[in-house]
Amino acid sequence: MASAREMRLRIKSVKNISQVTRALETVSASKVRKAINAVMATRSYATKAWQVLRHVAEQPGRDSLHPLLTRRATVNNTLAVVITGDRGLAGAYNSNVIRFTAQKFDRYHIPVKYIAVGRKGRDLLFRRRKDVIADFSNLPAAPNFDDVSAIGRLVVDEYNKGGVDEVFLVYTDFVNMGRQVATVKRLLPLELEGEGLVEDFGHKTNNSTSAAYEYEPDGRELLDTIIPRFTALQVYQAILESQASEHAARMIAMRNATDNAKELVGALQLVYNKVRQQTITNDILDIVGGAEALAAS
Repeated sequence: MASAREMRLRIKSVKNISQVTRALETVSASKVRKAINAVMATRSYATKAWQVLRHVAEQPGRDSLHPLLTRRATVNNTLAVVITGDRGLAGAYNSNVIRFTAQKFDRYHIPVKYIAVGRKGRDLLFRRRKDVIADFSNLPAAPNFDDVSAIGRLVVDEYNKGGVDEVFLVYTDFVNMGRQVATVKRLLPLELEGEGLVEDFGHKTNNSTSAAYEYEPDGRELLDTIIPRFTALQVYQAILESQASEHAARMIAMRNATDNAKELVGALQLVYNKVRQQTITNDILDIVGGAEALAAS
C-alpha cells in the first residue's frame, strides 16, 4: 500500500488536473456560444445559396451552363475536403471524423486525394498514408470568409483543370450541444438526389423548381461569379459547423474529466484516510509495546 505522503501527492496532482479541465470547460463554453452565433448568422444565407445552386443544377442543359455543373463522362480521381480541429482534448471528435472518412473512402472504387483542414486531421491522414495534396491548419478562432476562401478556390481550380472529377466535403454538422454528426456532402459536380429535395446542413426542405431562372445582363458572367463563390461558401459554412461541434465536444469532454477527477479525489481521500489511520494505529502499538517492555524490565 502507498504511503500517506504518496497519497497526498496523488490527491494534489488530481486536484491540479481538475482545475485545468474546469478552466478549459469554461473557455470552451465561451467559445461555443460565439461559434453557435456565427453558425446561426450564416446558416440561412448558406442554405439559400445551396438552394440556388441546386436550382441552377436543375435547369435544362445544365452541362452547358457552367463547367462546375458539368458531369464528367468518366470519373478517375476524387477529392475529399476533410475538416477537423487543430487541437485535441475534444473527446473523440477528431478521431470520429477520420474514422467516418475511412469508412466512406478507404474502399472507394477510384483513387482519392485529400485536403486537410485542421492539424489533427492532417496528422491522422498522414499516419494512414493518405494522399494529402494541401493542408490548412491554424485557422483563426473566429474565421471570416476571406480566411478560408483559399480552400474554396483550390477546390474549384482542381476541378476546373481536370485534376479531380468529383469533390466531397467531410465535416461535422452541429445539431445541438450534445449531438454532432459527421457528414459527407458532394460539392462538385452538383448531384440531384430525389425530386425537389434539397439537403441543407442538417435540414431537408422541399424545393419544387418549376420555372427556369432568367439572368440579366449575362447569364454566363453571372454564373461565373456566383457558382465558385457559393461553392466556397459551402466550405466556409462547413468550417463554422465543425468549429461549433469541436468546442461543444471539448466542453463536454472537459466537464466529464472534471467530474471524474472529483470522484477520483474522493476515492483517493478515503484511501489516504485509511493509510493515515493505519499509520497512527501502528505508532500507538509501538508506543504501547515499548511501555510494556520498560515496565517488564
